Amino acid sequence: PWWNPAAEQQAIDRAYRIGQDKPVFVYKLIAEQSLEEKILLLQQRKKALADALYEEGAGGQLALTADELLQLLQPLGHLE
Repeated sequence: PWWNPAAEQQAIDRAYRIGQDKPVFVYKLIAEQSLEEKILLLQQRKKALADALYEEGAGGQLALTADELLQLLQPLGHLE
């Protein structure tokens, strides 16, 4: 994975825009307990936070558990 999930999504979307007329399949191969796995976890947490913020703006309520809040405040080296 790339640090910026938007850049990854752009690359995936580009396959559709170049005139591909057959289905496009994207596979992410992530080794356990690797840097790639940590990057993927970080991406997922950032996406969840962004989604929650968008829901908050639409009238939803942003609610983080105490554990989620502590995870956000931990240095990146401590991601599990």
